[in-house]
Amino acid sequence: MSLSLDKLRLLRKQAGDPKAATPAAPTQQTPPARVAANDARQPPAERSVFAWVEQEIRHKPTGMATPAPATLRRPEVGSLHRLLGMRSRGGPAPARASAQDRQLPGNEIAPGLFLIESLLPQPIPAMPLSLAFAKREGEHVAARDLLFFDTETTGLAGGTGTRAFMIGAADWHVCPQRGEGLRIRQLLMSTMAAEEAMLAAFASWLQPHTVFCSYNGRSYDAPLLKTRYRLARQADPITALDHVDLLYPTRRRYRGTWENCKLSTIERQLLRVVREDDLPGSEAPAAWLRFLRGGDALNLRRVADHNHQDVVTLALLLQRLVREEQRERETLALVSG
Repeated sequence: MSLSLDKLRLLRKQAGDPKAATPAAPTQQTPPARVAANDARQPPAERSVFAWVEQEIRHKPTGMATPAPATLRRPEVGSLHRLLGMRSRGGPAPARASAQDRQLPGNEIAPGLFLIESLLPQPIPAMPLSLAFAKREGEHVAARDLLFFDTETTGLAGGTGTRAFMIGAADWHVCPQRGEGLRIRQLLMSTMAAEEAMLAAFASWLQPHTVFCSYNGRSYDAPLLKTRYRLARQADPITALDHVDLLYPTRRRYRGTWENCKLSTIERQLLRVVREDDLPGSEAPAAWLRFLRGGDALNLRRVADHNHQDVVTLALLLQRLVREEQRERETLALVSG
């Protein structure tokens, strides 16, 4: 409204209207605007912004820009951005994962596919192992036919979007150079494009007499791999093979003994296996994704160590379940006799 009145007075004066009186000059200086109580509690940067805006509004009655008092500092753009919760465009870019350590274990057997192999010296069970502990009365399996396996995946939700970036397997094997023992082989993808080669390599390890041994693999790992074979348009080598899942007999025998029947709990409480610097399986997807995005391979190597111990634990657990079942049967036979 003040701006309109001033313009009207100016037009009347130019037209020679005697009623156009010039407003009297103020006799006293306008008192400085009071600072609101909540402004006093604001940080300096925010308080200066509010004060500057208020000063601009109160000191522009004629539409003419009034210079800011010397005591008030014109706010910087960064201060306004902070008030509005905005990020400055010129700010530093997010720190990229360090790529100094990209060394993966094992040998690259195909573009982006690494094979990690080791042998744990131990005697191979000479007699067929009874599967009575798994409610399979009268069934036995040769030790060298067993393939203990476990996967590390991009997530635990399953579905077509989840894939295995590592497959670990262990079997009893006689090596001409190092003797007999538990052979551990792990396939690790360093790129998405290596999946077909990984699936083909794993299929080559399987024989018609192979018996899978896992921990919850019947419900998770095996269906996941079947899906990946189907999406890769490769023959499914898993469905036709026998599968012994150790989760269910372990639950039947030890439910209520410890807080849960996770593999980590069973190996610690029952097998007395203590892992050092172990990376939890839940962190495996993040470790692989970090590597794909150009980060280091430190945690990915820890994932390989975790997977290695998992398949070794499966072999220990199966032998323990076989012995427990056999001891209970012998005890029962003595009592009955």
